[in-house]
Parts: sequence; structure tokens; C-alpha cells
Amino acid sequence: MSTAQLPVPAGHGTRRLALAVAVVLGLALAVVIAVVTPWDLLPAPAGGRTPVDPSAAFTPAQIARAEDFAAALRPASLASLVLGLAVSAVFGLTRAGAATARAVARPLGGGWGWQVLLGTLAILVVGRLVTLPLAAYGEMVRHRYGLSTRSWGLWARDVATSTAIDAGLTAVGLLVLVALARRAPRSWWAWAGGAAAALVVVGSFLYPLLIEPAFNRFDPMPASPLRTELFALADRSGTPVQDVLVADASRRTTALNAYVSGFGSTRRIVVYDTVLDQLSDAEIESIVGHELGHVATDDVLTGTLIGALGAGAGVALLGWLLGAPPLLRRAGATGPGDGQVVGLLLLLVAVGTLVSTPLQNLVSRHVEARADLHALDLTDDPASFVAVQEALGVANLNDPDPPAVWQWVFGSHPTVAQRVAFAGDWVKEHGG
Repeated sequence: MSTAQLPVPAGHGTRRLALAVAVVLGLALAVVIAVVTPWDLLPAPAGGRTPVDPSAAFTPAQIARAEDFAAALRPASLASLVLGLAVSAVFGLTRAGAATARAVARPLGGGWGWQVLLGTLAILVVGRLVTLPLAAYGEMVRHRYGLSTRSWGLWARDVATSTAIDAGLTAVGLLVLVALARRAPRSWWAWAGGAAAALVVVGSFLYPLLIEPAFNRFDPMPASPLRTELFALADRSGTPVQDVLVADASRRTTALNAYVSGFGSTRRIVVYDTVLDQLSDAEIESIVGHELGHVATDDVLTGTLIGALGAGAGVALLGWLLGAPPLLRRAGATGPGDGQVVGLLLLLVAVGTLVSTPLQNLVSRHVEARADLHALDLTDDPASFVAVQEALGVANLNDPDPPAVWQWVFGSHPTVAQRVAFAGDWVKEHGG
């Protein structure tokens, strides 16, 4: 990878065009989210909505245990987030990122390609190492409360595997972006935005085939009345599946979960082995009914398309930001086609991800509520729905009543109390 002369940076007109495209795509994204998000699912019952009451779903001892767990884990999670952003800022807003990229690429000739690949890997690994003590503390807390069953060796392997996958994919993505910036200095952001959108779509299809097997083993569920009923449930939902698999989740956790992954010929129901050990067949059917709801309403496909649109808007915004000379000088880079820009790129991606998190979770909570409605309609068994939500809350140590700000920013699902109250509204709506 040679150190060819950098292309001439784009001018102000190109920057303005990139900003205009980012604004247009952002507005289009807002319209799509407003249209496809299920804001209202059930009309208000005649007798009023069911109160959201955590004490109705859990015993005082269960509430105290979940709150103690959250109090032990939440500060470490916030500290890890802040520390990770601080590391990114050091590499992105000083010349440390550029110096790192040069240093790690020097043994291989110092070309821009090696600067991007090895610089990205080095910066991400440093960030992971800096936050590793907090991750270890979090694992210790999960062990203390019985949520994690991983050995420390398996934990270390999982951390190494996830870091390698994340760093490798990120490095390849940034290599493509910088290569496009070198080849098309005035329109690179348009090409890169299209590539990012396509990558989101392809990733959604490949994730269950390439990433999931790196962490769990999946075996077909043995023939049983439950397996037969889950296939029948999928057929009634209008979303037939190819298989029902059991994941060996108990190697790592006591948490309960099930999900549907894949598209078409790769679609399968996946059930944690912990679920089979702790829940009744009716409760498992309620969980699977919820997951089938995501398929029935094309939530994964819709989410993928929203993600693709968001990726295009984000890259266009990058095209505007990376044309700012003061920002580039601070990072020690000459432009988006300079391999030394990786530190700044990683910072901007991290900030963009954090800023978009509350909106993503707002949409997610409403989508999850719609899947709850599908489960209730499909199984016509609100008692099992409530029982399984309570069991999930106890087993997963969900905070029964998280702080409003925390739930708004980080809550991807309604709280257990909210889901139980929703089931109460469903019963009232159906004359229960």
C-alpha cells in the first residue's frame, strides 16, 4: 500500500452539497420513522388504562434485588461510556491518532492503507483495554448476582472475539471510505453513503450466519409437543420458519431469551436452553409469539431500511465535517483521503452512535410493544404473557422502575411493569 500523493481536498461547494444531502436524508429518515413507528396500539379502555405498578409484578424482595443489581452495575456502565468517548476524543481531536496510525504502519512501509487498517485496529484495541477493568467489574457483578455463568477464561475469549470482529469490520469499512475519498475527493461521501447503506442491508442477512455462531452453538430442538406447537404458531402468524433451534446460552448466563433470526430460507426460531429449563410450554409460546410479531410486521426489514437511510445521512454529514480545515488540523490529517484521519473518523462515528441512541430506543420501545400485542392476539393467553414477563424480569434482573432519563436514553424495551399494564389494557379491550 503505497504513499501516493493525496488528492486535492473538496471545496466549499462540495461541503455545502454534502450538508444539504445530509439534511434531506435526515428529514426523510424522520418522516419514515414518524410513519412506520406504531405510536398508538390500543385505544384507552372505557375504565381507564391499567396503572403501571412495579409492585404488582414483583415482590418487595425481587424489587430490592433488581434495584441493588442496577445500582451496582449502572455507574460502571456510564463510566465505561464516558471513558470510551474520552479515549476516542484523545485520538480524534489531537495528533495522537495520526501519530499512532503512522507508527503502526511504519514497519510495513507506512502507506495510507496500512495506516487505516492498523491504525483503526490499534486505536480500538487501546480503547477496549482502557475500559477492560470496568467490563471485568461488570462481569464480577453479574457473577455475584448469579446472572453470569461464564468462566473467566470464556469471558476473556468472548471479549477477544467481539473486539476482533468489531475492530476488523470497522477497519475494513474505514479502508473503503478512505479509498473512496482518495479516488473521488469531491463525491466520495456519496459513494461511501451508498456503500454504508448496502452494508447495513447485507449485514442484516449475514449476521445470523456468520456472527451468532461465533458465540453460541445452535442445535435443533428435539422432537416434542413444544417444537410442533412452535412450528404451528409460526404458521398461524403467517411467518413460517425453517427450524427451531436451542442455543447453549447457559454456558454464559442464567438470563432468559428467545428470538427469530434470518430471512426466508435462513429464518429460524432460537430458544435459549435456560428458557426450556425454567418456563412452561405456554410461557415459551408467548415469548415466541412476541418474536414472530417482529417478523409478521417486517420489523427487521424496516429497521434495516431505516438503518440504511441513517447510514447514508451519517456519511453525508461526515462529508461535511471532514471538509473542515480546523478539525483536520487538530487531528493531524490533511483530508478524508489521508490515512492519518482514522482517529477523527472513529470519534465522529462514536459520537454519532451515542447521539442517535435515544431516537433508536424510542422507536424500539414502540416496536416491542407492537410485538407484545401480536403475542397476545396470537396466543390469546394474557395470563401466560404476564407470567413470562414477570419471569423474564426476575431472571434477567431488570430494573422494575428505572430512572426516567435512563429509560429514555438506554431503554430499548418497555419496562416489565409497562408490559404487564399493557396486557391489562388488552384484556379490557377484549372484554376480560
